[in-house]
Amino acid sequence: MNSKIFLGLILGLALFLRLFQLGINPPSLYWDEASLGYNAYSILTSGKDEHGEVFPLARFIAFGDFKPPLYIYTASLSILFFGLTEFAVRLPSSLAGFFMVLFTYLLCRELFFKKRISLVASFLIAVSPWSLQFSRAAFEANLGALFNLMGIYFFVLFKRRKIAIFLSVIFFIFSFYTFNSNRITAPLLLAFLFIINFKTVLKNYLWVFVSILIGIILILPSSHYLRDRESRVRFQEVSIFNDLTPVEISNQRSQREGNSPIAKVLHNRRVLFAVSFLKHFTANFDGRFLFVKGDANARLSILEMGELYPIELPLLILGVWYLALHKKKTGLIIALWMIIAVIPAATAKEVPHALRIVSILPSYQIIGAVGCMYLYHLIKYRQIKIGFFISIFISLGYVFCVYYYLHNYYFHYPQESNFAWQYGYKQMVQKVSQIENQYNRIFVTTALGRPYIYFAFYNRISNQDFLKNKVADRDWYGFWTVSKLGKYYFDFTPLQNSRQNDLIVTTPESIPGEFNVFDTIYDLEGKPVLVLADRR
Repeated sequence: MNSKIFLGLILGLALFLRLFQLGINPPSLYWDEASLGYNAYSILTSGKDEHGEVFPLARFIAFGDFKPPLYIYTASLSILFFGLTEFAVRLPSSLAGFFMVLFTYLLCRELFFKKRISLVASFLIAVSPWSLQFSRAAFEANLGALFNLMGIYFFVLFKRRKIAIFLSVIFFIFSFYTFNSNRITAPLLLAFLFIINFKTVLKNYLWVFVSILIGIILILPSSHYLRDRESRVRFQEVSIFNDLTPVEISNQRSQREGNSPIAKVLHNRRVLFAVSFLKHFTANFDGRFLFVKGDANARLSILEMGELYPIELPLLILGVWYLALHKKKTGLIIALWMIIAVIPAATAKEVPHALRIVSILPSYQIIGAVGCMYLYHLIKYRQIKIGFFISIFISLGYVFCVYYYLHNYYFHYPQESNFAWQYGYKQMVQKVSQIENQYNRIFVTTALGRPYIYFAFYNRISNQDFLKNKVADRDWYGFWTVSKLGKYYFDFTPLQNSRQNDLIVTTPESIPGEFNVFDTIYDLEGKPVLVLADRR
């Protein structure tokens, strides 16, 4: 069969797996998705974000987590065509996953000049649980991973087509504007590609100079933000370098040894921070994380299997072996790509973290494809007697793993993970909106997260009305807490001087004594998550 037909079938499968039931599975928008969607809607309809800033270029303030802008602008285009829906908000990430399959094929063609490896690699990423998980929700990191892949592909293509260097730099800049970790990853990847291809760069220095100039111009809108404290807020929140424990341990150990010169060297806080960094770095390559358990966050995995299929392990071993022996430069490119993709995540407290290292994709799948074709070569040309049984075992193992993931994802995951997706807020907003005119004030719990953004999203509140009716406070770190939005209160303090005509939305265990429950919102497992109550 023609390779184009195979590629078409793989792309069709990839698109189907990423779009099927996209609006309803995962079962709800989690708060970051709702924030991305509402800000995209606000930009589309008014040219302003939820804080009233006109077409932000460096970042969107959002909750105070300062989201990079590109996903929001991309989502505004899908909202233009499909309206403010769950499907529209998630579509950019889904399409990013689809195009990752295509560019995996294209990159492998440039690296190996072999269609079979390219087809196998594209198939592996098409059915990858890691890629599928992140392609079915509005994860900025997934779009950023695509841009990193495209940047690498066009840089490799630069050897044959000089103009590709412009596209490489542009897509790395797009990555820079898509996900916070990529503000580190994208420049490092580009720098490493320049270094490893030094002769090509030197030979075409004029093309490179112009491309770098274009990159500098594109980064200029964020230059002020990058110097501002705002740009460090998220890093400070999650960074291991803000943990004082290594400093305390360093001081204690040095004091025990009389603050001797050797003690000051051995127990230097910088040494302890370096050890902590290395532990966090290697945790992202932990076998249990990759092949058994996956990410502990229910939004980032189905909690039933690893980020990679277990059957891929022997293929990865064979792939690494082949690259080390026969394709050293290509192997070096892939290895450094993987290392750079993990560096930002290694500075964070929470490890391993599938989201922060998603730019490592599709390197695992490329190595696995190399291992698959190496195994095929060994079986065919060295006439391994049990080769047929090995092939059958791996093929059936893959079919089982893919089926196991998809079965759990569609039949069990929505029920078992709905708490992680803030399930219940949409249903609550719909019910409250139908009866809001019967009450003077409506008090809504923040126990499930940030309810204000769900009212803004599902009621399609205009930017003008949102800004006029919002009451919010900002803490020292820059995070915003919305306490009031029109008649909606997200702080129960005013209930102390309550009038009779109040509605409260809270968790079942937090109902004030004088209120009577008249409606309950249940999760997908039939457990009550929110109740509506008043004094009637």
